Amino acid sequence: MTVIKSSLRTPAETAAGAKPSRPHPLSPGVRRIALSAAGITLSCLLSEPEHTTPRATVIAVHGSGMSAGYFDGQAHPDLSLLTLGARLGFTVLSLDRPGYGHSATQLPDGQPLAEQSVTLHAALAEFAHRHEVGAGFFLLAHSFGGKVVLTAAADDVDAPLIGLDVSGCGHRYAVEPDRLPEPHSRAAWGFSWGAFGLYPPNTFLSSRSVVAPTPSWERREVPTWPDVLPDVARRIRAPVRFTFAEHERWWRHDQQAVAELSGMLTGSRVRVDRHPDAGHNISLGWAARSYHLRAFGFLEECLARRGMTDSR
Repeated sequence: MTVIKSSLRTPAETAAGAKPSRPHPLSPGVRRIALSAAGITLSCLLSEPEHTTPRATVIAVHGSGMSAGYFDGQAHPDLSLLTLGARLGFTVLSLDRPGYGHSATQLPDGQPLAEQSVTLHAALAEFAHRHEVGAGFFLLAHSFGGKVVLTAAADDVDAPLIGLDVSGCGHRYAVEPDRLPEPHSRAAWGFSWGAFGLYPPNTFLSSRSVVAPTPSWERREVPTWPDVLPDVARRIRAPVRFTFAEHERWWRHDQQAVAELSGMLTGSRVRVDRHPDAGHNISLGWAARSYHLRAFGFLEECLARRGMTDSR
């Protein structure tokens, strides 16, 4: 317990002190690349299937105060979305969003949601120009990243996305927006992580390389999401799956809240799942592998439905 308590301070201290003390270590088969997106250079982690073209490409989008390494957790070999996806025949690209990673110097304040959507679409176009993407793009996102991919899906008019899988993001905060704790603050710890036992040993130590400062634009836009989402939701056409962790504390996920959220996406097929034995940072916990497998299962369903539609 002493080791955990000591390392518990590390993510918040890292965020407050700007850059992590060392680069994020990579799982086998994962490599670093950079993408040029509308004049912005985004750092990314990439994993591709060996000796075959990908069946589709998963774009992983991290939340506030994290980085692309969130989807390549190092505390246990089963955590990495990137290695799992490649073994299943999919390319997985985890992006450092605008204001994170390489672009933090160029965009120290980050970007508003609408601009992040433009940047994301530019990054997808650049990636498709340089790499095989298979059947297309499937967006998988966590927390604030969910807001970004939902906005991007609403703006997606030319090349429809295969689908979206969003965890840790809803439409009603569990507390009043003006009372939400600052990311990385001691008060936010229980919201973002939850009980120690939900995570493998050394999770909090290894997350030193994953945690990052939260750009000011994101902090500014947090209270506005409940008002922004209804317009975004009605324009989405791609299938969407929302996942709330059993111990999610940032968002309401009771029956009424889930019904309201589903009812907003009038032009899309919507599924809402709850994942047992998981905290908000689901992709860093013991539940990561089972959550990721369910996400790939949803991708399989989207591909099957697309095939059925195309063959009619």
